Amino acid sequence: MTTFQEARAFLLHNRTDYETAVRGFRWPDPVPFNWALDWFDAELAANAESKDRPALWIVDAAQDKQTKLTFAALSKRSNQVANFLRAHGLKRGDHLLLLLGNVVPLWETMLAAMKLGVVVIPATTLLTADELRDRLDRGKAKAVVAAEDQVAKFASLGVENVVRVVVGASSDGWLAYDDAAKASESFAPDGPTNADDPMLLYFTSGTTAKPKLVRHSQRSYPVGHLSTMYWIGLKPGDVHLNISSPGWAKHAWSCFFAPWNAGATVFVVNQPRFDAKGLLATIGRCGVTTLCAPPTVWRLFIQENLAAFKVSLREVCGAGEPLNPEVIDQVQAAWGLTIRDGYGQTETTALAGNSPGQTIKVGSMGRPLPGYRVQVSDADGYPAKEGEVALVLGANRPAGLMQGYQGDDGKLSGAEGDLYRSGDVVFADDDGYLTFVGRSDDVFKSSDYRISPFELESVLLEHELVAEAAVVPSPDPIRLAIPKAFVLLISGAERSPATALSIFQHLHTRLAPFKRIRRLEIVTELPKTISGKIRRVQLRRLEREDDRSDPLRGREFREEDFPELPKTRSET
Repeated sequence: MTTFQEARAFLLHNRTDYETAVRGFRWPDPVPFNWALDWFDAELAANAESKDRPALWIVDAAQDKQTKLTFAALSKRSNQVANFLRAHGLKRGDHLLLLLGNVVPLWETMLAAMKLGVVVIPATTLLTADELRDRLDRGKAKAVVAAEDQVAKFASLGVENVVRVVVGASSDGWLAYDDAAKASESFAPDGPTNADDPMLLYFTSGTTAKPKLVRHSQRSYPVGHLSTMYWIGLKPGDVHLNISSPGWAKHAWSCFFAPWNAGATVFVVNQPRFDAKGLLATIGRCGVTTLCAPPTVWRLFIQENLAAFKVSLREVCGAGEPLNPEVIDQVQAAWGLTIRDGYGQTETTALAGNSPGQTIKVGSMGRPLPGYRVQVSDADGYPAKEGEVALVLGANRPAGLMQGYQGDDGKLSGAEGDLYRSGDVVFADDDGYLTFVGRSDDVFKSSDYRISPFELESVLLEHELVAEAAVVPSPDPIRLAIPKAFVLLISGAERSPATALSIFQHLHTRLAPFKRIRRLEIVTELPKTISGKIRRVQLRRLEREDDRSDPLRGREFREEDFPELPKTRSET
């Protein structure tokens, strides 16, 4: 039998020996295990070596203040939150919508929910009221923990029967999170936590109009992120900064499970607006040792004089989309460090990557990580040089794979059978290195956010003048891509600035800023297949090549053309 502690120790010991790690690693057995109680509390918070080490370190740039909590302190505070939630009726199996920024209560609530066996629905604070309604309904949330600036969104959502907890100023009908500090610092679970008990429910953009529900267990993310710990190269005592917003899977990857699996400090910098120079200075001043950032951030970093910033970094990583060689070369020249790419999904933990000690091939996202058997498959499921990333299941099922997509009836799908098909297409070279090619569907990335064209198109079609629409990525030097819509209007509607403004205004009320359509091209025809499906691939090529002579081209309008539209802060 392999325990969590043994599996972790093996990966730490072979941190730079990829071949040995892949050959010898075994996932811990799927036995009853509550990561928050049996690892965080019993090991990190109780061990003399780590209990007084900072578990969480938050720097608030605007207020020029910082907060540090040790593993021991965070253990006790999360016990109080667990007792507080239990006192207000939450029990094992209930669902809790978590709607917080990078504040201490986010980490306390996550730990508390795990101890209780409560399923967390992580959500970004950028969501609109309609999007929250969807999460409350399909997520079957019995409780909400939200920041005070989110309370107004719930006013018309009929949440009288939902336990509501507000972090910050009190509000009618909401419990004060601060009252959790009155609860006992000792917590006793109501029973064992099974490996397959549900723990997280993510809403993620897919190929349908509504986000899919990805369900993870008490084993899949806590234990599964041993692979992420290995890819990043984390060690006990590290100070780890991951630049990601709460509500997204990558936040759980590298702001929660991976660093705490290693016994490292989670380091967070809150800025009112993204400031590359200020963040770089903080990284140096606070002794950050490991850094993971999306390519959007790396592209902003290299606009600064990196060599002028004296840093203590040992490992630097990128994830979300491929980095171009220029960025990698500039970081190498300034700091003598090579950005190592990695790959995974909301549905998985890190499953491929350039881990420390490996030979790096620029442009490649590395090789399969310990515990993952990857097969590059053609359309029929046979091995191929170029094809879809598929995970071999059966006896080789990786611990980090989701339980499945949860349907309205609660049934799971998408992670059963012999293979899990990721939807991502790669090329595999003779050494087993994988290079990302693209999505097998039309989902794309913008500033590290995963964007579903189908979801945005469904909102566009709600506008009274829109007959058809197709959303594709439009190249952008900072965000990699921004959402652009090719729109066909109903008969008689004018392709005018007034019409474009009306559509933009509609989108502003219905979509969160991170997935808002930034450009519209009003056309007279959309390319289609014989069966009538819109050929987005053709529109993507037009946009990528910036071919303005094609007869499919129409009249383009940009969000910045309309000063009357409300401005939003950068989602970087």
